[in-house]
Formats: sequence, C-alpha cells, structure tokens
Amino acid sequence: MTAPQWFFAYFAGMITLLSVVMITRRNPVHGVLWMLVLFVHIAGLYLFLNAEFLAAIQIIVYAGAILVLFLFVIMLLNLKKELTVRKVQKHWVLGAAIGVIFALFVVTVVAGITVLPPLGEYSIEAIRSEGSIMTLGKVMYTKYLLPFEIASLVLLVAIVGAVVLAKKRI
Repeated sequence: MTAPQWFFAYFAGMITLLSVVMITRRNPVHGVLWMLVLFVHIAGLYLFLNAEFLAAIQIIVYAGAILVLFLFVIMLLNLKKELTVRKVQKHWVLGAAIGVIFALFVVTVVAGITVLPPLGEYSIEAIRSEGSIMTLGKVMYTKYLLPFEIASLVLLVAIVGAVVLAKKRI
C-alpha cells in the first residue's frame, strides 16, 4: 500500500471507530466530546482529498457551532435518568444479526450497480481555473437554492423545537 492509501485507511477506520465509540457512551457529554474528535478526523479526511474549504467549514460549523448547540441542549435537558439506564438491552443479539443481514444486503445491491452517472458540466480544469469555492457557490446558490433554503428552515425548526422542549414549565 502507498502512503495515501495508508492515510485514507487511517481516516476511514478512525471515523468508523469513533462513530461507534460516540454512540456507545453512557454519558451524553462524553458522547459529544467523542463527536468532536470524530469531526476533526472528518476534516482531516477532507484535507487529504484536497477539499480545504470543506475541512475549514467542518471545523468552524460542525466542530464549533453545531457541537456547542448539542452541548447546550444536553445541558438544558435534565438527563440524570439517562446515566442510570442500561444502553444495551436484552435483545442486542437480534438487533446485531438484523444489522449484519442489512449490511450484507446493502453491499450486494451496491456491488450490482454498474451504471455510472453522466459527467457534470464542471471539469477539473474548469474548477481549477475558476476556483473551488467560486464553483461551489455558483452551484449552491443557483441550481440548489431551494434545497439550501429548505435545509436552513429545517435547522431553524429544530433549534426552536429544542428550545421549546428544554423550557421549564412554570
């Protein structure tokens, strides 16, 4: 294996391992801290793929703003009961078996796909001449403006919902 393959294998393996570690923590704050390490590794993978803008956005937006929002929601909600409840239930073997069967199904379906999508209108040379951020901005704010606005509204509703759920009743 070459050095780039080793780096990619490291990032892919660590992202997978950290996602499992993150969801298996009993304390939600510890889970969010492991999520921070996960986001840093995702940003490292973006840097490895020459997507510096996405790596910076990953750190600023996700590791910064979204993680702080998660911490505030966890602190606002009273989760003392969650620390004493067992995370692994008695039917974990059945759930693991169903998960393995589903993963095998997905792998067989994806392996059977042979049709490649048509190439987009932006070639590598066009992106290099114009700049990746400029190209990303043009595509996002012209072709994908409506989905971008819908995603912002969904995030706004989620924030309002978290505040309403965390509000104490008088």
